[in-house]
Amino acid sequence: MLDLHRLKALHAVAVYGSVGAAAEALMVTPSAISQQIAKLERETGARLVERSGRGVKLTDAAGLLAEHAERILALVETAEADFEALRGAVVGRLTMAAFPTAARGLLPEALSELRRRHPDLDLVLYERDPERQVREVSRGELDLALVQDWLNRPMAIPEGLSRAVLFDDVADVAIPAAHPLAGEREIDLAALHGERWISSSPGTVCHDWLVFTLRTSSLEPEFACMADEYPTQLALVAAGLGCAIVPRLGRGHVPEGVAIVPLRPRPTRRIYAIWRTDAARRPAIRAAVEVLRQLAPPGMLPISAVDAGQDVPASGGSLPATAVPVPALSGPSRPAEAGAPGEAAAVPAARGRAGAVREGRQGPGQYSGVRHD
Repeated sequence: MLDLHRLKALHAVAVYGSVGAAAEALMVTPSAISQQIAKLERETGARLVERSGRGVKLTDAAGLLAEHAERILALVETAEADFEALRGAVVGRLTMAAFPTAARGLLPEALSELRRRHPDLDLVLYERDPERQVREVSRGELDLALVQDWLNRPMAIPEGLSRAVLFDDVADVAIPAAHPLAGEREIDLAALHGERWISSSPGTVCHDWLVFTLRTSSLEPEFACMADEYPTQLALVAAGLGCAIVPRLGRGHVPEGVAIVPLRPRPTRRIYAIWRTDAARRPAIRAAVEVLRQLAPPGMLPISAVDAGQDVPASGGSLPATAVPVPALSGPSRPAEAGAPGEAAAVPAARGRAGAVREGRQGPGQYSGVRHD
């Protein structure tokens, strides 16, 4: 009989492209991955890896087995979730991640409350950017993630994932206190024509959103500084180096020399939780989403019950799911449809994990760039 742990090791190498990356994802040593694959070779009587330069490459037999492992792991996850739901126990390990402002402004209180309510739940938290979180939830590295996008620039959600909107977060403009507009109650974005901007790094969600938003207001962005943390951006604004658009969640202390002024139109980002649809019945995921919704920080815009459509149940049952057509992880993507504010959206799980495996395929049973690093 095929061993599940060995299949998981092979699957990880197929998905991540190297023994080292697979070991990091599974939180084991590279030698442990190699040993599991060697045992799987003896178990199947087939050669699964072959040397390729400084690394290894999966054989056709390994590719076939990895695809079966994909489906087996998904079924096991569903079975575990169903069993936990049957027991109704909020137990086991829940691996979560959040982007920095949510990790700072929401999760300390939320995780403390979750641990108080469910002391048998083992919580693990990572700080990640939204794109990485989506990949890691899809691949099974994370159970639950807090991600963000902007209402005027939504992010694509791979199929096989479900989501629940938690709340909306408004952003304001931070300008030097000596700026002529610092005393205004509200500023039109167009009034900031000619200003230099402080932004997060190019390629991040917030930088791409800022460029898009400025250009849709006929403003060509000129960047003075790049800083990924909002406290750093505020310090640069205080020094008179430029303006920044800063969300309220996790903003923290506003230094002297900075004026915070609301914008018109109001920039709003949506904060939501995502999880694999296969695991939607896990009581731990339901409990975490409930707490995250209930403990929205001050200044956030709650998703009302009237607008929310299907909401996370107060107790019992599984998380709701409303079908939303979104792209496969390996195919061309487009933004997920927003639907009603606060709705939980789900997409079919059939290609979730399998899509992650097939993304690296170059031909039958072949994976490119598999290294032993």
